[in-house]
Amino acid sequence: MLPGPFGRLLAAGGQALTGRGLTARAPRPERTEPPVALVYRGPATLPGCPEAVAALLKSSQWGFDVRYVGPDEDLPLSHRTLAEAALYAQPGGGSLKRGYRHLKGHRDDIRQFVHSGGRYLGICLGGYLAGHTPGFALLPGDTDQYIASSGATIDSQKNTVVRVSWRGRRRTLFFQDGPYFWLPPNARADILATYLNGTIAAMVTHFGAGRVGVVGPHPEATDDWYLDARLPAAGRLGADLGRDLVDTVMRP
Repeated sequence: MLPGPFGRLLAAGGQALTGRGLTARAPRPERTEPPVALVYRGPATLPGCPEAVAALLKSSQWGFDVRYVGPDEDLPLSHRTLAEAALYAQPGGGSLKRGYRHLKGHRDDIRQFVHSGGRYLGICLGGYLAGHTPGFALLPGDTDQYIASSGATIDSQKNTVVRVSWRGRRRTLFFQDGPYFWLPPNARADILATYLNGTIAAMVTHFGAGRVGVVGPHPEATDDWYLDARLPAAGRLGADLGRDLVDTVMRP
């Protein structure tokens, strides 16, 4: 069961989910405490990334109470803060080496949170950080640069767009040197999306009693991201895919 008030909500009844999202609505008990989602905001991310993730979470069906955590926030990223949350989100940021340097001191707390039933959402750098080399070691496999993979459709670290197959449908998403994810044989995972070279672009897997959702591109990107990068945004916003990822990682 999830820690905190969200675990109690699931025990009392909720919405039936499948790997493809919401399938049926069950009556919800009246609740006074919405599930808490923590979004990291600090030196291991970039301006705009935490806010876009927070907006994505707020737009989901889960009614999250979204709070920022970080060295300059009202709430620290700590075991005690995580214990009250249903989900921890690690947004995009700069390099993996720099990001992990700022977050490695929180590795054990994040692992314990997920292992005991919490949910981890990692986007771009947050996806890299879910891996092992270096990272929080939440995945049964690991991560690597998509642009370095065989047959990659992109070979630059610049802001661009990438085509993926999300649950069998072609979509185009904002992309900036995001990871792909690889799994060992017989690993359990819900693969939501692949890049066009067949590598994994988004997936959800288990870690202990918890679940880990990761994605290489940026489904949370808003139209201003495209405008700032001089990329056409029409038809390329992916908030619906981001909500699909959130629904899948929150599945009981």
